[in-house]
Amino acid sequence: MGLGGCIVLMAVGAILTFATDWHVKGANLDVVGVILMAVGLIGTVVFASIARRYRVMVPPTAPMVDERGTRHTHD
Repeated sequence: MGLGGCIVLMAVGAILTFATDWHVKGANLDVVGVILMAVGLIGTVVFASIARRYRVMVPPTAPMVDERGTRHTHD
């Protein structure tokens, strides 16, 4: 699940919790909405920590210069 999916989970959870007054037999939509918001928040935190760790571990690429002085990049 990416960052977009986490944001969608939080949005759907907020809509279920705060913007609806539906009553479903056997389910409390307020609780379902809070659970969706919590899962979305946890997913966002995990995604951000993984992205930060990846940025720290990948070394920056420096351009290579050949003997004629032409610059090339590592890709």
